[in-house]
Amino acid sequence: MKTNEILRKVVLTGSRHITFDRYAGDNRTELPTDQRLYLMAGNVICLPSLNIMSLLSAENTPSAPKRFLDARQYKKVAAAIRSFVTITEFEIPFLRDGKPIVFGGFGEDGVDKLSGCYISRSVARLEKGIPHPKVRPVLPTPWELRFTLEISANEEVSEDMIQNLLVRSGPAIGLGTFRGVYGKFRVTTWE
Repeated sequence: MKTNEILRKVVLTGSRHITFDRYAGDNRTELPTDQRLYLMAGNVICLPSLNIMSLLSAENTPSAPKRFLDARQYKKVAAAIRSFVTITEFEIPFLRDGKPIVFGGFGEDGVDKLSGCYISRSVARLEKGIPHPKVRPVLPTPWELRFTLEISANEEVSEDMIQNLLVRSGPAIGLGTFRGVYGKFRVTTWE
């Protein structure tokens, strides 16, 4: 490890079910429900680390800096986090009882017996009350994510601020799709 870097082992423990809606790559392609999950080798359900980085640094969607910092400050902090913070893992497996959660496939009842995932069918209301039906896979609790956060030495954002933003965003914003309702978590390890 370089002396100008801080490495922290972080564990996020889910306090609410988490929903997924993986992007197909264009706005015309409608993915089957099971393909809306993020899967790594062995059908392990995962979360791309970019989703956590978005929570910590996005300027155009709900993010921790945008939600908790002054409007004159949040863009600078978000840019500093993008510059000086890295999550070592690209794909972070969801764990239950310390073991990766494996997706087996949805049954006729819309439930995966192996992972406990189920299909949620809801209707979002767009501007002017236009209904927009959404079908999403949901991973129920308990779940956790374990990853390594690398913070490069800098004068723009401190470890304490990064930790505080992550802690505060867990119950307030969450991860996944339909954040704030689903995907809530607690930071249970920072060491």
